[in-house]
Amino acid sequence: MTSFTFSRRVAWPALVASGLWLAGCAQTPPYERPTMDIPAAYKEQAAAQAQGIWKPAQPQASTALPETWWTVYGDAVLDRLQQQAEANSPTLAQSAARLRAAQAAVTSSGAAALPTVGANASSSRARSGTQLSNQADGSSTARISTSHSLGLSASWELDLWGRISAGVSAAQASAQASADDLAAARLSLQAAVVQTYFSLRAAEAQAALLGETLKAYDRSWELTRNRQAAGVASSADVAQAEAQYKSTQVQLLEAQTTRSQLEHALAALLGQAPAAFALEPTAALPAPADVPQSLPSDLLQRRPDIAAAERRVAAANAQIGVARAAYFPTLTLSAAGGFRGSPLADLFSAPNLFWSLGPALAASIFDGGARSAAVETARADHAQVTAAYRQTVLTALQEVEDNLTAAAALAQEEQLQREATAAAQRALDVVENQYRAGTVGYLNVLAAQTTVLSSQRSLIDVKSRRLTAVNALLKNVAGRWEALPPA
Repeated sequence: MTSFTFSRRVAWPALVASGLWLAGCAQTPPYERPTMDIPAAYKEQAAAQAQGIWKPAQPQASTALPETWWTVYGDAVLDRLQQQAEANSPTLAQSAARLRAAQAAVTSSGAAALPTVGANASSSRARSGTQLSNQADGSSTARISTSHSLGLSASWELDLWGRISAGVSAAQASAQASADDLAAARLSLQAAVVQTYFSLRAAEAQAALLGETLKAYDRSWELTRNRQAAGVASSADVAQAEAQYKSTQVQLLEAQTTRSQLEHALAALLGQAPAAFALEPTAALPAPADVPQSLPSDLLQRRPDIAAAERRVAAANAQIGVARAAYFPTLTLSAAGGFRGSPLADLFSAPNLFWSLGPALAASIFDGGARSAAVETARADHAQVTAAYRQTVLTALQEVEDNLTAAAALAQEEQLQREATAAAQRALDVVENQYRAGTVGYLNVLAAQTTVLSSQRSLIDVKSRRLTAVNALLKNVAGRWEALPPA
């Protein structure tokens, strides 16, 4: 058996030096942001490539997210609703709570890199057995002792292999991802409020149109009854006018029901009970924001969901270092000192002083493959979140392309629908004059009125769908389509 002896003067400097050298042996792989083959231009706006404004997107911090992007619509009621949603939304409250938990986890992981100091105090009275007495009868008595102790202890695990620092890095990246999740939840809530509000206004516009149409149909019904009384219209014409009026009443009830349901949905988004929320009808749809002819690809940098996905890749990369560090021993420096003795009055005397100081090295020799499984799990998690990050970017590109297509097509569709509605109205005016003159039957009037109503309702629907597409596109680029300021 061989033994080695070191003097205090030599051992501690050598131990510290070796610890500083080993501290550089971190097990975390160097982090590299996942690469993406991003096209130079969106498919739907390839003409912008010639302008030289396209470049691959890199995720940016959530602070770049505009706070009031919906003000582009210039609607004061919408502004007020957004303020209420920000203040009362349970969804945002959940995300904010998750962020606080993640920030607390950062503090907790960082605490492992610092020494732990504790204090202890105890007092005990014990019976240690029997002792033969000097009495003549040979009886025995128990020995009872009292002990008091008061001391301090400290321990510090040296982060030789980067396990603690990797855990801190993982916690920090997770907290950043939670911050981006909160920003993404806020953006989704804002977009949902905008979309629900516009859908509600579209339902109001449909109801207002149907209400005005009912008045016109009532006049046509009355005119047909009068013409029947004069012997120039048949009972079939009256029945057709009545059927048209009644079916339009059904459509009005459906539009009003839709409006009520959307109001309930809006109340839930604002964190209010539907019974406590009411919105004054206006039946007014704002004009959609004009989509630029070209959108720089760095607008995706504003998307908090992309930034959150990238931060999760960084956290998973750090977890690989945590798992790999488990292969190596842990070195803990510990110290303890205090007073122990009896009686209590003499506890703080020199003979009762005790202390201990020294390192402790611990390593697992056999674990049945648990550590290698943990490393493989960490690598698999990293591969999973890397794939999720790439899918998030691809989905973002798809969403922009889809809504660019929809916004452009619906702008043209709205113009064509306006022209169709105007033509249908002109045709109705001609047919009504012909009917009063007795040159055409009521079926011609009925068909023309149906065409006008259908065309007018389609125009409102196209306006609503165009607003939806532009609103979705604004959400896709995190609120605005101005280029980012130069770094």
